[in-house]
Amino acid sequence: MSTTITQKATSMKRLLPIATAAALMFAAAAQAAAPGITGPAFNLTAQSAYINQPDGNQVYSWGYGCIGAPTGFVPAAIPGATCPTMQIPGPTLVVTQGQTVTVTLTNGLPTSAGNTSILFPGFNVTATGGVAGLLTTEAVPGSTVTYTFTATSPGTRAYYSGSQSDLQVEMGLYGAIIVLPNAVPATCTSGLAAANLQVEAAHGEADFRLSQAAYDHPDTCYDREYLFQFSEMDLNIHRTALAQVLDPKRVTACASGPTTIGCALEVPTEPYHPGYYLINGRSMPDDMDPNYDGVYPHQPYNGNPHMHPGDMVLIRVIGQGRFQHPFHEHGNHVRILARDGNLLLSQSNPSLLAGRMEFNTDTTPGQAFDGIFYWTGKGLGWDVFAHTTGNAGNPPCIPDVNGYYTTASGATRPTYDPTTGAFTGGSPNYYEWCADHNVPLEANPIGAVGGGGPMTLPDPLIVTNGFWYNGTPYLGPEAVARSHGTAPLPPGGALQNPPEESGIAFMWHSHNEREITTNDVFPGGMLMMMLVDPYVWNIDETL
Repeated sequence: MSTTITQKATSMKRLLPIATAAALMFAAAAQAAAPGITGPAFNLTAQSAYINQPDGNQVYSWGYGCIGAPTGFVPAAIPGATCPTMQIPGPTLVVTQGQTVTVTLTNGLPTSAGNTSILFPGFNVTATGGVAGLLTTEAVPGSTVTYTFTATSPGTRAYYSGSQSDLQVEMGLYGAIIVLPNAVPATCTSGLAAANLQVEAAHGEADFRLSQAAYDHPDTCYDREYLFQFSEMDLNIHRTALAQVLDPKRVTACASGPTTIGCALEVPTEPYHPGYYLINGRSMPDDMDPNYDGVYPHQPYNGNPHMHPGDMVLIRVIGQGRFQHPFHEHGNHVRILARDGNLLLSQSNPSLLAGRMEFNTDTTPGQAFDGIFYWTGKGLGWDVFAHTTGNAGNPPCIPDVNGYYTTASGATRPTYDPTTGAFTGGSPNYYEWCADHNVPLEANPIGAVGGGGPMTLPDPLIVTNGFWYNGTPYLGPEAVARSHGTAPLPPGGALQNPPEESGIAFMWHSHNEREITTNDVFPGGMLMMMLVDPYVWNIDETL
């Protein structure tokens, strides 16, 4: 029996050619966070549905979801949160260290799919109900099983099916559990760690973190956090599963029960040739649309991190597929804090973290890690706020003890008006690395930045400008005025609306070139952007 994959309605954004996309407002890009549901008691189901892909395909899949409304959603500041009966990845379960967690799973998969279950690696789990399986206790079609464990230690971990894992995990039965520390180190609520948060509060920015520290260790304080789950899909496996689920002979056999001869699926999972590479169940550019976007009813989580210079950004990463993905975060290395909830501590001095800085953060199948990404502009060698001696209105840059222009050295925070969304006063170059202040980049400028820099930049009016490229190497409100001539960039309007956003976009992507395609079409797959916004821009994770 042959099958077809339903084509979804194509939104207007997918019809925009690159030239038109260049004129779209950069501010329209969505932000990300680590959204999930709270416990410690969870009622989940495993069901089938179709998930959307950028090439228009709707792919038959299986996933975990909620039965009824969960206890609550986090972060609470994100509106429109939902937990459907099927989603990929499954609901992110957020609990606190020391809590007793119960997860009741109802098997709502097609009868021919057989038993299903959940594994919680890293925890001592007891199960009630269900039937014995190879790896854990399973729920037969239409029945339930309950898993209970204590969240003994903080960190990020995976959960996934322990039944016919080669098929069921491929079909989408996986998710994340985040355990928050029950004690936050004092250093995470004072000093430098608190200074960035004070600035964010002054901007009217909500706090989208799940905690103030990833672990009960002073070196795990953070300002923002994002969860990324990497997986891949072989379309042939999904098509074959759908064909067999719909096969009239199997349907008839299954009517007599799942153990009836001829009922069970027989889907080959080798050879394995994935064509879709996913971050949080979506491929680029879909992963940069908002969380809980109605276009993706079964893929609620996005992947589009934002930050201010100096923010300590916690990234929680899980490899949920079969392949190891060499993921590269442009802009800086990532300092690894822990793997599978285990802090990487120095053997000679257990009070010190020993996690290394990684150029590529390889996402190993079944493994999770927590890491810190940090970017300030330090050491780039030019003024990232587009100032040179002689610029009109050139602000000062007085270094604090760490070399940055902050409130400790006389900088003032811009005042944010939530009713207008505008900023007034303050220092637009807040958190600038002062050693590079007034250092020119351009030798022969198109705009007003010049005076001995080592580079001659191409005219931004004739180079490629995409949706996530601001056309300048600068941050903040001076970026537009000082990086081009009299003609507006892009033609017809300013770069951003308002232009104060003007962030620097770093591409985060797999270093396996095939994995940044969607069904062999570039760009796609495991690709997203980290946008560094100046402090005169309010980062709103709800967009």
